Amino acid sequence: MPAPMKDYITFADFEKLDIRLGTIIKVEDIEESDTLLKFTVDFGEEQPKTILCNMKGERENDYAIEGVQTLFVVNLKPRKMFGHVSEGMLLDIGYQDGLRPSALAIPEFKIPNGSRAG
Repeated sequence: MPAPMKDYITFADFEKLDIRLGTIIKVEDIEESDTLLKFTVDFGEEQPKTILCNMKGERENDYAIEGVQTLFVVNLKPRKMFGHVSEGMLLDIGYQDGLRPSALAIPEFKIPNGSRAG
């Protein structure tokens, strides 16, 4: 049975989220953590962003998602974990419900990095 729906938010609340498509160009292990991986993500800007994700060991090969386009929230305040700074959050499907591996939200076809969702 699915989890109950969360409380309603306003459209203005939703518009505060900056959800963008990015390509995972590099996956690195964070040795100090049992769960974190470091993603280098291309959002079509001059400099890629670093996103830390709790996905270590979810897949047979943690590095198999290099080159995949998926959705990220890019306007969260940077957060330091295990000496690394995360500049956003991956949107995946199933993590909150304990499903492993979580599914990535991927486009049907390749579109430009940095394209906004919504």
